[in-house]
Amino acid sequence: MGHRTPLYEEHVHAGARMVDFGGWDMPLHYGSQIAEHHAVRRQAGIFDVSHMRAVEVRGVDARAYLRYMLANDVDKLGTPGKALYGCLLNEQGGVLDDLITYFLAPDWFRLVVNAGPADRDIAWLRAHAGRFAVDIMPRPDLAMIAVQGPRADHAASQVLGGEAYAALARLKPFHGAFVGDTFLARTGYTGEAGFEILIDAREAAGLWRRFTDHGVVPAGLGARDTLRLEAGMNLYGHDMDATVSPLESGLAWTVSLAAEREFIGRSALLQQRVQGVARRLTGLVLRGPGVVRDGQGLQGPWGRGTVTSGSFSPSLARGIGLVRVPAAAADGDDCELIGRSGQVLDARLVAPPFVRQGRALIDL
Repeated sequence: MGHRTPLYEEHVHAGARMVDFGGWDMPLHYGSQIAEHHAVRRQAGIFDVSHMRAVEVRGVDARAYLRYMLANDVDKLGTPGKALYGCLLNEQGGVLDDLITYFLAPDWFRLVVNAGPADRDIAWLRAHAGRFAVDIMPRPDLAMIAVQGPRADHAASQVLGGEAYAALARLKPFHGAFVGDTFLARTGYTGEAGFEILIDAREAAGLWRRFTDHGVVPAGLGARDTLRLEAGMNLYGHDMDATVSPLESGLAWTVSLAAEREFIGRSALLQQRVQGVARRLTGLVLRGPGVVRDGQGLQGPWGRGTVTSGSFSPSLARGIGLVRVPAAAADGDDCELIGRSGQVLDARLVAPPFVRQGRALIDL
C-alpha cells in the first residue's frame, strides 16, 4: 500500500482505477481518460494533487536564501501572493525539481514541489540553509485540489460563493491569496483557465464533493498527462531530471542570469550558455495515425533524438510528444519516429504548446 491523500476514499467511491504513482495510490481515471480530458477542455474537471508537497520557507533571510537556491530570481516577486515558476538545480546545472514559489510576506515564501522528489528536495533545501536564518517546514497537513476548464470559475461561484469567490475572481494569473486558512491560486497544469486550492486536509473531502455535486468531473492522472502534454508543459522525471539543465529542457526562460546573483548551478549554466547546448527539447506531431511513447527514437537530417513524453492527443486526434533532439534540429523539420516494433512513422518537429484553452496552436 502506498501513501494515500485525504481524498483516497473519494476516488475509490467514485470507481477510480487506482495505481501507484511515485509511491502514492492515485486515480488513473474514473472510467474514461478521454472523457475526462474533454471535460476539462470543454467544461470543468477536478484533480487531486495532494501528493504534491507544500513547503514553507520562513525567516528573515527567506528571500536571500531562495535567491541562492533557485535558478529563477524571487526578487521578481514584489507583491504578496505573486507566484514564480522555476527550477531547483544541482551544482552541475541539472534539474533536481521544477516548482512554484509563492511570495506571502517578506519572511515567508511557500514552495510547491513534485511528489516524487519531494523528500530529496526538502533534504537539499535543509542541507543548504546553514548560513541563512530560515526554517524549512513541509506542510503534509494541507491537501491540494485543482479545478480547471472554461467552466471552472462558474463552478467556483456556486461552490465557494461569497468572500472566497470574490477573492478568486480578483486574482490575476499566477497569483494567490488567503481566504482564512485556505489558499486560492490562479495556477494549473492543463493549459486551461482555472485555479488550485490548498486547504486543511480535514476539509478536502467536503470541498471535493461540493464541486463534483455541481457537475465538475473528477479527472485522473491519465487526463492530467495528456492535458499537460498538449499544453507543452514538462513532466519531471521525463522531460527533465538531474542530468539535464533548464537550457536543454525548454526552460531557459525560467533562468535568471542577468543579475550578479550567485545561485546553485549558475556557473554550470553560464559555461553551457557560452559553449552552446548540444541538444534541446521541442515538440513532435505525427503526420498520420500512430502512437508516440516515451523512450521512442526519432531520426532526421540532424541525427537522432528521443521522445521524452509521448501520447495520443484527444484534442488533436493525433500522436504528439516532447522530444530531445540535437540543437541543430529546427521546428518544422520532417523526421521519422521509430516504433517499438521497428516501423517508421512520418513526423514533424513543432514548437510546443500544441493546444491552449481548447484551441489548436499547431498546423496538422
